[in-house]
Amino acid sequence: MSESIVTVGDLRMRYGEVDVLHGVSFEARAGEVLALLGPNGAGKSTTIEILEGFRLRSAGRVEVLGTDPAQADESWRARVGIVLQSWRDHGNWRVGELLQHLGSYYAPYATGGTQRPWPTGELLAAVGLTASAERKIRTLSGGQRRRLDVAIGIVGRPELLFLDEPTTGFDPEARREFHELVKNLATQYGTTILLTTHDLDEASRLADRILILAAGRIVAAGTPGELAAAIAGEDEVRWSVDGHGFRKKTAHSTEFVRGLFAQYGEALRELEVRRVSLEDTYLALVRGQEVA
Repeated sequence: MSESIVTVGDLRMRYGEVDVLHGVSFEARAGEVLALLGPNGAGKSTTIEILEGFRLRSAGRVEVLGTDPAQADESWRARVGIVLQSWRDHGNWRVGELLQHLGSYYAPYATGGTQRPWPTGELLAAVGLTASAERKIRTLSGGQRRRLDVAIGIVGRPELLFLDEPTTGFDPEARREFHELVKNLATQYGTTILLTTHDLDEASRLADRILILAAGRIVAAGTPGELAAAIAGEDEVRWSVDGHGFRKKTAHSTEFVRGLFAQYGEALRELEVRRVSLEDTYLALVRGQEVA
């Protein structure tokens, strides 16, 4: 079992008389990509802000890199990277120049042989911006701009990286390139990544595990496959015989289809198996929580 980087136990948050987090508990392990998925108002932003040390919790236990974020110092902050949905800067900065400047703030926090900041050339290569080192920020494309956001977030070689809605507004090609970048950070550099997203496809592509947050509670957790199999549960099988259509939901679709072939043989027509998806799971869980 990998080292626990984030540990949250019975986390609660109240604004006035309104409870927005109700006993949230989870862990994130070293080198893991963990997605926090949920609708607007589920409590995602509040949870992340508490983990980042930007908001004080009402109750519960939180440890990030072995420290309570509410009591963290600058040396702890140097180990954490944050990529927001947008980052304000001066468009006349050159890419390499900006990264080198920001990196200078991390030099005092090199500990235990860890090199901080990330050398500018290596950082540019890691995020695919080597050819853009001398370009002014205002001339970058949307995808390149988002890569720069990530470079800014990891310039201090963070052990933990927070990504907030990382691909909002991306076209399909830029989204695919960004996904490859995130995967590489986790697999090649061992960065633990905690991302929030509304995008079900993005969560299933990027995350090792997904936490589904609804109405301030974790309602499910697991890999995309585990969530689909354990929560939504049943595939839908459709077929026709002699012009009559049929459908059935079953958790054992492979065995069921074999039985259909054994029973009807060549008379079996229009056979279709609709596999349960992450989207089915997500919608079922969120709607169930709303009803409860």
